Amino acid sequence: MTGRVEGKVAFITGAARGQGRAHAITLAREGSDIIAVDICEDIPGVPYPGGTREELADTANAVEALGKRVITAVADVRDLPTLTAVVDQGVAEFGRLDIVAANAGIAAAPTTASGMDYSVWQDMIDINLNGAYHTCRAAIPHIQAGGRGGAIVITSSVAGLHPFANIPHYVTSKHGVVGLTKSLALELGPEGIRVNSIHPTQVATPMADNEATWRMFRPDLEAPTREDFLEAARTLQVLPTPWVEPEDIANALLFLVSDDARFITGAALPVDAGALLK
Repeated sequence: MTGRVEGKVAFITGAARGQGRAHAITLAREGSDIIAVDICEDIPGVPYPGGTREELADTANAVEALGKRVITAVADVRDLPTLTAVVDQGVAEFGRLDIVAANAGIAAAPTTASGMDYSVWQDMIDINLNGAYHTCRAAIPHIQAGGRGGAIVITSSVAGLHPFANIPHYVTSKHGVVGLTKSLALELGPEGIRVNSIHPTQVATPMADNEATWRMFRPDLEAPTREDFLEAARTLQVLPTPWVEPEDIANALLFLVSDDARFITGAALPVDAGALLK
């Protein structure tokens, strides 16, 4: 039995761990070769450590264990020339590009618009919004050249569909991703290239599971614990969970890039345990 993306090639950013690694493993299991990148360093102002080169290598090992080919590179999505060179190299080796998972992104400690250091705003927009554009910009010419159509999924957030206080930079970046998605869907649809966004609630990764996030969810406590955070997070969803797993997002992405979603484009798909209903 062939996989749902058999023989295709996928380009994934933020692939060292978390959602990006889950995307790589899921798409490889379903038949895709992988071009995987990550910045593999800490980002100033971000309240949790970044992925590492060792973690990116672990992602590659997991893909190869599934019998698929993988190319990895350390690249910053803010750096369009480097990102383009990585995609060019991957396509030269694998011969095609079909799928893009523009997944790389950051969260930051809560802050007000008036109290935020401008560099914090700039980094958020540069990584979450400009980085998604750069990812698409580097990849689209190769999908077009293949003449077979393709699928792009940009990772947004529930914060891309609903505002939240004290994270204006994050909300703005994730709302911007929705506009980019819909614009690209209109632009690329005549060539059979579908573009959708995916909107997770909290996901069980280091981006959500850190002290800054615990404090954001429990501002009433001086020193909230992980259990305090999980208790508060459970109240934000309709389904009885504080968060979803990276594999839940990867399964939704797999659907969107597979032929099962062949007539879905410009859509914003929540994987939010019902959070947007509240």
